[in-house]
Amino acid sequence: MQRYTFPLHRLVKQEGTGTELPMTGDKVFVHYVGTLLDGTPFDSSRERGEKFSFELGKGQVIKAWDLGVATMKVGEISQLICKPEYAYGTAGSPPKIPPNATLVFQVELFEFRGEDITEGEDGGIIRRIVTKGEGYTKPNEGAAVEVCLEGSCEGKVFDKRELKFELGDGESLGLPSGVEKALMAMEQGEESLFIIKPKYGYGNTGNSKYNIPGEATLQYKLKLTTFDKAKESWEMNSAEKLEQSIIVKEKGTQYFKEGKYRQASVQYKRIVSWLENESSLPEGEEQKAQALRLAAHLNLAMCFLKLQEPSSTFDNCDKALELDETNEKALFRRGEALFAMKEFDRARADFQRVIQLYPSNKAAKSQVALCQKRIKEQHEKDKRLYANMFQKFAERDAKVRQTALSFGIFFCQFIENKKNGCLIYINTF
Repeated sequence: MQRYTFPLHRLVKQEGTGTELPMTGDKVFVHYVGTLLDGTPFDSSRERGEKFSFELGKGQVIKAWDLGVATMKVGEISQLICKPEYAYGTAGSPPKIPPNATLVFQVELFEFRGEDITEGEDGGIIRRIVTKGEGYTKPNEGAAVEVCLEGSCEGKVFDKRELKFELGDGESLGLPSGVEKALMAMEQGEESLFIIKPKYGYGNTGNSKYNIPGEATLQYKLKLTTFDKAKESWEMNSAEKLEQSIIVKEKGTQYFKEGKYRQASVQYKRIVSWLENESSLPEGEEQKAQALRLAAHLNLAMCFLKLQEPSSTFDNCDKALELDETNEKALFRRGEALFAMKEFDRARADFQRVIQLYPSNKAAKSQVALCQKRIKEQHEKDKRLYANMFQKFAERDAKVRQTALSFGIFFCQFIENKKNGCLIYINTF
């Protein structure tokens, strides 16, 4: 029996295509057949008829696989001969793999793709790790980061900088939201490539400064040099939460005045996260906290109105009304959100409630009139729709009746001829 002294041997049985190799974090798709050194089989994806997939370099498989598959090209078939320390070690994997077993895998690589780092895994931000970072912590919203970046579009570099900033301030530096989301997925010292779809890039408007057209997909090379995390809610006492909430409220207001509604919303969200479940405040401080929470939800509602996100506007108005059920701004902005969602009856009810509580609110009166106009237009539209629908039903029924009558007459004539003059009449109705 041949002896193997190195912990991992790779023997190429069939060459792959191209030059690209999978990177750490990539999802790889393979078929494999595993045997002991004497040829005894213990596992096979081919027998199951289903490819096996895993994230490379994440410790989801034995060490030999993380190392061996990283050297393969698409279409390649290789034999990986794995010493125990790179397989299942002294324990083995009973009952099929004994202790201290050298294993042989024949692996075929079919495909690999980058890691989707978006919350909903919608394919909007794909990462490919060039150099793995250190540790396990990652930046959070508000973290101070130092980063080297290079942005390109259609092969042309449009942005290359070294930056220091707080996550949440990226828009003021000309960065798309996808870059900040990417940084929040990175470890210190990590260097990665990111493909950012328009939703997380510059959207359908593009960026005139960088000559980026609308609906453009961006590529970014990012290196997170270092970062300092912002304090999480659980790391602050009540006094610190109140103090920081006042600071970020002013910061959010400044962003709002500058028309940077997304950045403003990030600041107001921080207030909510800090104070929403805070229950250890003394009585006087509790009133301050409630006032800050109310202001945060009202300001968030206004931000989302500007960003044309009515459902988020509605949610924040509801939260504000839980704190102050007669709040004029919350009722009015919820009405605006419902109007944008074409729920004109509910919108009118909110505007009427504003007038009831605050009779001098002329804007609410105008909105009630506009809602009534839209409701009337909707009724007229529905009336025409149903009238046309009933007319079509009537025409269809008439055609069916005429077809049936014609068929009845034809059938009677056929029977009459068939019976040599013996008339058989069939009444179809």
